[in-house]
Amino acid sequence: MGGRPPCWLDLGSGGGLPGLVLAWRWGDRPAVLLDANLRRSNALERAVAGMDWSDRVAVLRGRAEEVGRQARWRASQPAVVARSFGPPAVVAECASPLLSPGGLLVVSEPPTGLIGGDAVVGHPERWPEEALAQLGLRPARFHQREFGYQVLVQDHPCPERFPRRTGVPQKRPFF
Repeated sequence: MGGRPPCWLDLGSGGGLPGLVLAWRWGDRPAVLLDANLRRSNALERAVAGMDWSDRVAVLRGRAEEVGRQARWRASQPAVVARSFGPPAVVAECASPLLSPGGLLVVSEPPTGLIGGDAVVGHPERWPEEALAQLGLRPARFHQREFGYQVLVQDHPCPERFPRRTGVPQKRPFF
């Protein structure tokens, strides 16, 4: 998938970054802003309605672990973005079930101290290949300019045992 995905999901949208920015930038693409918090979801709904995007941007209130088990959402997204959702193990476990095979997970990352371009892995200690493979994910590239992000590819469908029950990925990360 080069360029813009046909549709995408923002995992843990919170205050709307990067979800609302991408919805504006990719104005012709359907999007889902997922957040479990009632107050934040209501604010996102107001923002989406205020920008007249309700026809293409949906706000979904729910826990990622639960949404990832629903047939409607499982393996449905060609792209998932995440910023400040949680540690890498939690992001990977909650995003992988939502990604279709070949889909991309793009995660905001802390700076490496190196500026200027793409690297193959970026933070390999944060994204261990063997652990990610259990979810069907693999690191694709790391990008660092003014900000950094890790890109992972969903090589094959996430196994049905993931995500684990609500709260378990955070309490007992599998890597």
